[in-house]
Amino acid sequence: MRLYRQEYNKKYITFKILELSSMTQVKAAKFTIIKDHICKMIESGEWLQHSKVPSENVLAEQFSVSRMTARRALQELTEQGLLVRTQGAGTFVATFKSQSSLLEIRNIADEIQERGHQHHSIQIKLVSVDVNDELAILLGLKDSENVYYSEVLHFENDDPIQLEQRYVNSQLVPEYLQQNFAEITPHEYLSSEAPLTEATNEVEAVLVTKEICTHLNIDSSTPCLQVKRRTWSSKGVVSLAILTAPGNKYRLGSHLVF
Repeated sequence: MRLYRQEYNKKYITFKILELSSMTQVKAAKFTIIKDHICKMIESGEWLQHSKVPSENVLAEQFSVSRMTARRALQELTEQGLLVRTQGAGTFVATFKSQSSLLEIRNIADEIQERGHQHHSIQIKLVSVDVNDELAILLGLKDSENVYYSEVLHFENDDPIQLEQRYVNSQLVPEYLQQNFAEITPHEYLSSEAPLTEATNEVEAVLVTKEICTHLNIDSSTPCLQVKRRTWSSKGVVSLAILTAPGNKYRLGSHLVF
């Protein structure tokens, strides 16, 4: 009798595992269908850059799935760089760039010092600027609002290693313009005022303007690595940073442990 029960339990457990596996495949197929639909709308040109994408509720109703399934489709496309999600505003078609994932958000001063070199910086600009359409979407602001803009040139020993151009949400960091970024890096200040909870990175190889070439002391033909980084705190999007470094002096890397 006991042996019979053991055999029955094994069959029941096997059946439940197969049933759960089948359910998982159905869910995976449904969120994949949503992803394919969104990609086709973008590729066809029907949804242009910065176009608003239907909400989780609308997609869930349209494809007869749960909000969780719709959310997964939107999240995966966001992680792949096809969409941009802004709290309180919605989901939008992103500007298409080749994208790579960076695993750490670190203070450049600490990185340079860990290599045994000296870091210093020059504050080039620190001003308030008007919000354009793209900034409004990326920072989750209204067109009528202003943002703070800083431009800081970082040096490793005596070599300019990175130009940091940063747009900051003035609502979340109201005293940003009162800082001296020759004494403290923007990253260090923002980490204390609006602690990081989330970040996205886009990485591309670019040729830069004459003005940036002058700052970085490079020829106009020198390719650069450019990182576009958005950071969030618990209250919303804090900043959009554009970090540009000479390709012959700088590289990006990561280390994965499984």
